Amino acid sequence: MTSHGIAQGSSSTNLDPWYHHYADRAAGLSASEVRALFAVASRPEVVSLAGGMPYVSALPSDLIRSAFDRVMIESGPQALQYGSGQGTPALREQILEMMALEGIHGSVDDVVVTTGSQQGLDLVTKLFINPGDVVLAEAPSYVGAIGVFRSYQAEISHIAMDEHGLIPEALRERIASLTAAGKTIKFLYTIPNFHNPAGVTLSWERRLEILEICRSHQILVLEDNPYGLLYFDAPPPQAMRSVDEEGVVYLGSFSKTLAPGFRIGWALAPHAIREKLILANESAILSPSSFSQFVVSEYLRTADWKGQIDTFRGVYRDRRDAMLEGLNEHLPHLNWTVPNGGFYVWLDLPAPLDSKSMLPRAVKELVAYTPGTAFFANGNGRQQMRLSFCYPTPDTIRLGIRRLAAVINGEIELLNTFSQTGQVDVSRRSERVTNPPPDMN
Repeated sequence: MTSHGIAQGSSSTNLDPWYHHYADRAAGLSASEVRALFAVASRPEVVSLAGGMPYVSALPSDLIRSAFDRVMIESGPQALQYGSGQGTPALREQILEMMALEGIHGSVDDVVVTTGSQQGLDLVTKLFINPGDVVLAEAPSYVGAIGVFRSYQAEISHIAMDEHGLIPEALRERIASLTAAGKTIKFLYTIPNFHNPAGVTLSWERRLEILEICRSHQILVLEDNPYGLLYFDAPPPQAMRSVDEEGVVYLGSFSKTLAPGFRIGWALAPHAIREKLILANESAILSPSSFSQFVVSEYLRTADWKGQIDTFRGVYRDRRDAMLEGLNEHLPHLNWTVPNGGFYVWLDLPAPLDSKSMLPRAVKELVAYTPGTAFFANGNGRQQMRLSFCYPTPDTIRLGIRRLAAVINGEIELLNTFSQTGQVDVSRRSERVTNPPPDMN
């Protein structure tokens, strides 16, 4: 007989009495470094440059309140009822209108509404991945995607990036090496616009080349695009889905252009994949929230949603500028990306600084960031960090960068004091843009 405090067949203590009952895939479930930061970063005295929370206060509350009231008055019983596993037709029509801004023309029948684009990511992975299958992903990549892929026991193979996004030649080489090793590659996951966490945008020429590479090897492309409409100076190139309807599954979301609390996203998929997505959606949740869909649809029908997105652009542009000004003033010897949209700056540290081990000191100095290790499946990223400019005010961002600079410069000073191998090299390698690190696989 085994006590509840002891894992059966193990000499070590485990507090979970069901430890040996879990499926193998449960081993892929672990708290991300981003999630672990929230408890600390939410303290009011800490300037958090860690989380990617939209600045929802820029959304006038009366726009949502009036949409809410009209839904309850005109469509209350339907909004509070179960709905279709595919989503309401009215909202799917409006989603097509949004995607048209990025060159996408599709059928309302091929849109599947999901509980945030995160669920769309989960559904696609569930449909395609067997344990041991390979997912290709940029280096670095979105932490939430890495968590999903791990949970389905995928092998994640990172592809190098530079300031123009994923490098096609690196993709070719990786596909060749994986194929030679007998691996099964199921899809390429990419965030082409204002990448999370790198902040860079995939060039148009590379989009076409990458699509051709994947097409020639029968590799599906999973295009995740939550930030595409949040550009600052000029819109990014048109979506990859706009030029390949059969080889691309496109994921979109209202979390960044409206509010994440509605938990409404969508997938636009080739017809055959669409059918399976609907079945998987119904199996997972029966249907996405009818109420959220009705309110979002009413907002899109009655509000100047394009004007509101333009307001968000201005808010985030001001915050980006404050972060870049702070970095130029306090850390001019380092390298970082300069995003033209989205939420994030990717910062390089000089060797041998370690963003993960440095974080406790940063929190003690009342500033938080996300270590680069969160965005790699292979342990890389210790000399990088993601800085989010989306939520704090410009003045708070400047304060946070000042505190962060004190931590980084203090670490460099300490290393130089005790180093027996010479001074830490902090010479800046480029004027404005750093290349995200290549994959070491």
